[in-house]
Amino acid sequence: MRTRIKICGITTPGDGLLAARAGADAIGLVFYPPSPRAISIERAAEVAAAVPPFVTRVALFVNPAPAEVEAVLKRCPIDLLQFHGDESSEECARYGKPFLKAFRVRPGADLVKSASLYRGAAGWLLDAYRADVYGGTGEAFDWGLIPAGLERPVVLSGGLTAENVGAAIRRVHPWAVDVSSGVEAAKGAKDPARIAAFIAGVRNADV
Repeated sequence: MRTRIKICGITTPGDGLLAARAGADAIGLVFYPPSPRAISIERAAEVAAAVPPFVTRVALFVNPAPAEVEAVLKRCPIDLLQFHGDESSEECARYGKPFLKAFRVRPGADLVKSASLYRGAAGWLLDAYRADVYGGTGEAFDWGLIPAGLERPVVLSGGLTAENVGAAIRRVHPWAVDVSSGVEAAKGAKDPARIAAFIAGVRNADV
């Protein structure tokens, strides 16, 4: 199986094209103002329009008001929604778009029980836990905490880099990997060499 790759935190049309041309399957647009990678609707529309066919455009939200999501969907050609907060399954599904639900993994948490509430999700994204921080920590977590046999496709996130993504894939066998800070020159600015190295690390692990 080929592991899919999402490059998240895209902030410019140039970075979106860079990720796509390097081989990314998806790009992520962050609509969460506290994030250093947050993007305006106007700029996101430019990025989404610049991305070539067959690259999935993902919009990331954290506990959004419905009007926020609807405003993005009205202006941007979004293919998939990603929710990183405390949204219920009904809140995630209300927009008629396929969605990912993110879970922050930590010792003692019942991931199977939590994830089972979101069986309508296209996949479950697993990220590192830090109190009051909804993703984007740049920190990895203990992959041994991931239970076997989860019902939905797993997207692995959290502190992935070119150096550790191969080990992560061989350990977890996720459907996809999601990277942001691990391919950046600075927060919100992607680095071509790091993107190329990350994608090469994924492809090498798939052999």
